[in-house]
Amino acid sequence: MEQVVDHIVSWLKSYSENSGTKGFVVGVSGGIDSAVTSYLCALTGKPTICVEMSIHQAESQENRASLHIDALQEKFAHVSRENMDLTSTYDHIRGILPSYDNDDLALVNTRARLRMTTLYYVATSKGMLVAGTGNKVEDFGIGFYTKYGDGGVDLSPIADLTKTEVYSVAKVLGVISQIQIAPPTDGLWGDDRTDEDQIGASYPELEWAMEKYDAGESAESFEGRQLEVFQIYTRLHKANQHKMLPIPVCEIPDRIK
Repeated sequence: MEQVVDHIVSWLKSYSENSGTKGFVVGVSGGIDSAVTSYLCALTGKPTICVEMSIHQAESQENRASLHIDALQEKFAHVSRENMDLTSTYDHIRGILPSYDNDDLALVNTRARLRMTTLYYVATSKGMLVAGTGNKVEDFGIGFYTKYGDGGVDLSPIADLTKTEVYSVAKVLGVISQIQIAPPTDGLWGDDRTDEDQIGASYPELEWAMEKYDAGESAESFEGRQLEVFQIYTRLHKANQHKMLPIPVCEIPDRIK
């Protein structure tokens, strides 16, 4: 994985230089993906701002994020931090929005979009790029992210790595152990539910299903738990195509314009 690290760092540095930007802004949540992404950005030698954005956040997540940024700042003088508690802002927005039945997911997505807005405020003000933290399974497999939320970024340094590969990179980098052993969670629900709780399958299971799906296999090939996981993957992959494909444009023929 050392070569993978070198490749991503070189790619990040070249992209920033070619775009005429000064460095990177990363939302740091206390999870493995944002930890690896911020570490890779820091390795470019360019200014890297780690932004903590608590919204009714679990204390354990806040602690891991803070410890990770502390560790980065001990290694890299060009890493800085911004700690913005968005809880009151979110509560205000929620208070003026109408209440609908089954609006929990809409409110979760609102949290993610508020964070995206915050990251772009910092990045635009500083002439920097927002670095995405999504991995391959999330971004291109099951669409496990918020459209125009954590999916709203300038570039995606780890989106060609599976979750398992992200953990391997974290080990190479020496990401703090508290993050390496923590169960993956998006931290958007204000409780301790994990990604696996939400999805119904672990990341290694989803990686297996993604490989089988991309190879053209069908549900008839599997049974038991394998069938269940394959169906979970297939359902989410199809349902979230609107996130993964370009925005559809109604093309008007020249003859009727």
